[in-house]
Amino acid sequence: MNMPALEDLVGQLESVSGAQQINPEVPLMQIPDVDSMDLMEWLYSFQNEFPEAKADASLFENEDGKTTLKLVHERLMALDTAVSA
Repeated sequence: MNMPALEDLVGQLESVSGAQQINPEVPLMQIPDVDSMDLMEWLYSFQNEFPEAKADASLFENEDGKTTLKLVHERLMALDTAVSA
């Protein structure tokens, strides 16, 4: 599977949310123009493009409030590794 690069995820989320600039190392819930609906819209689009990844809302687990887009990308890469194995 050809997972998108972190920069691609940033661009996709900026497009969905309307955010001008997203720093992938800032916690998602601290980004002013990004809300949970934006994340779900992005996830739906990702699921359609990469159904074999079996990505779900657990990508955004955020018990400590520190989940970043960089962490989401790392979780996607782990899914990719698991699917490819």
